[in-house]
Amino acid sequence: MFNSLFGSLLSLIMGYLLGSIPSGYLAAQWLAGIDLREKGSGSTGATNVLRQVGKGPALAVFLIDVGKGTIAVLVARALELDDGWQVAAGLAALAGHIWPVWLGWKGGKAVATGLGMLLGISWPVGLACFGIFLTVLSFSRIVSLSSIIAALSLPLLMILRFQGNSPPAYLAVAFAAMALVLWRHRSNLQRLLAGTEPRLGQSS
Repeated sequence: MFNSLFGSLLSLIMGYLLGSIPSGYLAAQWLAGIDLREKGSGSTGATNVLRQVGKGPALAVFLIDVGKGTIAVLVARALELDDGWQVAAGLAALAGHIWPVWLGWKGGKAVATGLGMLLGISWPVGLACFGIFLTVLSFSRIVSLSSIIAALSLPLLMILRFQGNSPPAYLAVAFAAMALVLWRHRSNLQRLLAGTEPRLGQSS
């Protein structure tokens, strides 16, 4: 009982600390000498890194942020925790990315880290969701719109993957992640409706 509880708490703490690694903030500081929270959208995610620093750093930040979500889930699995705790560890990574303790609780929008969590939980769902994101992005060149549509598709993808028998924890996290992405993109939604959301290549 004690070992199980210790492992569960450890997975949550490690998940949060992994998620809170401020990769975008550090890249902008080291490479451009800027505080990413004061530039562009104010997010420390890969999209703002792309606009403020460049493609190479943005790709590196994206991969790191994906890895944070995946590793959090895999650590929980290595500790032999059940589906619910694996999901909880992934959500802790998302929370760390959005509210990093090192940056005064102001981080990114957790899309990349959410993708990483999905890859850890069910890689086919993660890849399908990423494919939808890339498809929408190729047509629209609007990152926020692509993220929103991919998030909206997530519960359906999870249902299809498990043929209507999704583990309850997986289905719950699909809806939770969808709601989180929509909430984190509420200002983007307003700009999309107003027709003022910038496309890739435009300033935010």
